[in-house]
Amino acid sequence: MTKSNRASRASRPSRPSRPSRRVLAVASGGGHWEQLMLLRPKLEEYDVRFATTDADIALQRGIAKAETLPDCNQNKPFKSALCAFVAAWVVVKHRPHVVISTGAAPGFFCLMAGRMIGARTLWIDSVANGEQLSMCGKLSKRFAHQCLTQWPEVADEPRVKYRGAVL
Repeated sequence: MTKSNRASRASRPSRPSRPSRRVLAVASGGGHWEQLMLLRPKLEEYDVRFATTDADIALQRGIAKAETLPDCNQNKPFKSALCAFVAAWVVVKHRPHVVISTGAAPGFFCLMAGRMIGARTLWIDSVANGEQLSMCGKLSKRFAHQCLTQWPEVADEPRVKYRGAVL
């Protein structure tokens, strides 16, 4: 290679890097959120957005722009319907490539909305569920691309896998 060829190659603009994968990481407050935060160092390699049921817990971790979802459960059907609607809006707004949740119902609703737009989905059941999957975990194993448990005895390959514990 001649000097002029090297110089012309060096002056060319570099190829733009691929856009980072967009990840929506979702968890209810409390233990679900704490487990998600343990994954945060790895998640921040991507274009990550967080969603939770309590904006204050996100702020405590320095996450200023977390999406806030209504807290809900199976005993509050109207609040659950509202949460499902808000979850769908958050997913459409951010158009993630991947949706990850450590639980509970608000995470499941985001996972379902993500699945509907073609995102890859990952459910990580709470470490607190050592004897059986949570209710949302049982639903997620049918819909998520991947469903993980943090207890080897709860895994029932191929639907629910054990790959270690977050805690």
